[in-house]
Amino acid sequence: MREIISIHVGQAGVQIGEACWELYCLEHGITPDGSLKNEHAKNSSFTTFFSESRNGKFVPRSIFVDLEPSVIDEVKNGPYKQLFHPDQMITGKEDASNNFARGQFTVGKELLEPTLDKIRQLADHCTGLQGFLVFHSVGGGTGSGFGTLLLQKLSELYPKKSKLDFCVYPSPEFSTSVVEPYNSVLSTHALLEHADVCFMLDNEAIYELCQRKLQIERPGYTNLNRLIAQVISSLTASLRFEGALNVDINEFQVNLVPFPRIHFLLSSYAPVISKDRAFHENLSVAQLTNTVFEDENLLVKCDPKKGKYMAVCMMYRGDVVPTDVSAAISKVKNRGNVHFVDWCPTGFKCGINNQPPTVVPGGDLAPVSRALCMLANSTAVKDVFHRLDHKFDLMYAKRAFVHWYVGEGMEEGEFTEARENLTTLENDYNEVAKESSDDSTTDSSVMDNHL
Repeated sequence: MREIISIHVGQAGVQIGEACWELYCLEHGITPDGSLKNEHAKNSSFTTFFSESRNGKFVPRSIFVDLEPSVIDEVKNGPYKQLFHPDQMITGKEDASNNFARGQFTVGKELLEPTLDKIRQLADHCTGLQGFLVFHSVGGGTGSGFGTLLLQKLSELYPKKSKLDFCVYPSPEFSTSVVEPYNSVLSTHALLEHADVCFMLDNEAIYELCQRKLQIERPGYTNLNRLIAQVISSLTASLRFEGALNVDINEFQVNLVPFPRIHFLLSSYAPVISKDRAFHENLSVAQLTNTVFEDENLLVKCDPKKGKYMAVCMMYRGDVVPTDVSAAISKVKNRGNVHFVDWCPTGFKCGINNQPPTVVPGGDLAPVSRALCMLANSTAVKDVFHRLDHKFDLMYAKRAFVHWYVGEGMEEGEFTEARENLTTLENDYNEVAKESSDDSTTDSSVMDNHL
């Protein structure tokens, strides 16, 4: 069996994790106490994500960790409190206070060994561990500082295992903390080295998607996280269900990451549709394929028209046949509004899974017979880094708030080093977007930056 361990770090990671496991349980017919409903007993593929206990209960292969207890306490007292193993829910007593340095150097260090011990125990119970899914935000203290510290240790302890990172990036317009730009630049600096693939999420983009498509006037984190859970479910469906054309976890890296540093991916999902509108929509394979390429359906704020695609992975699920997929993708290519770099002629990787999407009872999304999740590596993602760099520069020019980081044992030189690394990353994206005829040294110059 090819098992996956999910690690949920900080408030964002834990709350996304809660939404994901709720959806996985509904998809596999697992009750909130971990029992399996009889009609789902035939399919055992889900044991990649769940382990079976001696009394026949199914327990998520997951770790929840936060430096303060309140968010994990909500999970422990929530409807799925009996599902999770209590030893795999790790909390500290002191918050990281939106400070990367506290999460990485002081408060976070104390929780590192207990967390690694639990990960080792989970890994030892796997017959063929395939990799890790790590969920966190890059703007807070625990998600950025402790999240990247954990990734760093995982890359040392499990260098051959895939590490897929789901990271919530700061929104362009509204912010949850003043020092978000510092935390984000410092953690991106670490993600460049220690994560294999990063799936970028942005609360503002998802918030607007919920308002526009689901007619929720004021979406809360539960609304946002349930939509994120649908994306992650589509992405992992091929690991948990049988399918006509399944995509393995390693295939994301092989097909979507042309150079080691260029591993920050955009994601998009369709259909995002409310129950009262579902009957009036044409949800054909061609329609879904067109929809995921629209800017307003992206889960991160950037404009794909300003960049070029290097690779696209289309994850279809439900009532989908390969001939419809081929026809839909041919139409997208022929329409000419999806531009690829000239050195990547094929561009598309497709996965088809027979399991239709499941919706949470009483949730916002309508039940549908088919859905599509798009993952794309596009040079347009450099807009996200450019915005962060600009905000970072404004504050760092005055050395504002820097003393809080230095006081936790961090050296000021790490700010400069991280900022320079992001400048190099922006340049890498500019290089790969150049036409081969314009600059024959594109590949070699980007590769030089990796050495």
